[in-house]
Amino acid sequence: MPGQNAMQIFTLLDKSNCGKCGDKTCLAFAGAVFTGRKSIDACPTLEKDIKERFRSPGNDGAEAAEDYLEEMTSQLATLDFSSAAERSGATLKNGWISARVMGKEFRVNREGRFSSDIHITNWVTGPFLSYILHGKGLEPTGNWITYREVDGGRERYGLFQQRAEADLRKVADAYPDLFRDMVEVFQGSEVENQFEADISVVLMPLPKVPVMISYWLPEDGLESSLNIFFDETVNDNLGNDGIYSICTGLTTMFEKLAERHGFKM
Repeated sequence: MPGQNAMQIFTLLDKSNCGKCGDKTCLAFAGAVFTGRKSIDACPTLEKDIKERFRSPGNDGAEAAEDYLEEMTSQLATLDFSSAAERSGATLKNGWISARVMGKEFRVNREGRFSSDIHITNWVTGPFLSYILHGKGLEPTGNWITYREVDGGRERYGLFQQRAEADLRKVADAYPDLFRDMVEVFQGSEVENQFEADISVVLMPLPKVPVMISYWLPEDGLESSLNIFFDETVNDNLGNDGIYSICTGLTTMFEKLAERHGFKM
């Protein structure tokens, strides 16, 4: 398969949840295609040219990512910006829909042009578009869940644990100012008495998608520990692939931040 992830596959589908493929939802079908349990041909509504592009051997991972970002961007042309802004906690001004990503403004217009106070990368752009286009805009409840409890998270937890939680724990071990910088630079907030962690910081990668990072210091010969938690509304507001992209992207960003300060991971 040429590099697609489940969310990229999902963006191709009509989101009707018709069930004709044998899965209850389009998201479940996208996951089945991603893991190789089903062929993209099992979707009865997907156009032939999209299926052929999906299977193209010359379409490598980077090209696939660009293709699916382009597919999502094209959906902006018919999006009700006013409704999307209200639903997602974004703002609308002069034809641009704008939301705060990690405390910084991130904007897109109907033509698919992006503008931001932060670096524009695929790990931000993809989840941002998915959130604006398909998120239900539910208000966070304050009930935290682990990645295993996110839809599809149990199957992918091993990879998530390694590429997000384990790697971020190494940063926290080596870089003592990490959590202070999370609060100050990315407009996070430190919270108390969360799962008896020594430090817990809540970040807002998107307006209604809080992410809590909890860290336990090494103690009595035991190694440190770090876990990432999500509000229980994350399945409806963003989904598995979006938060996976955000968390692994954040980890890479914090690794680079630590290295700039002279710490080696």
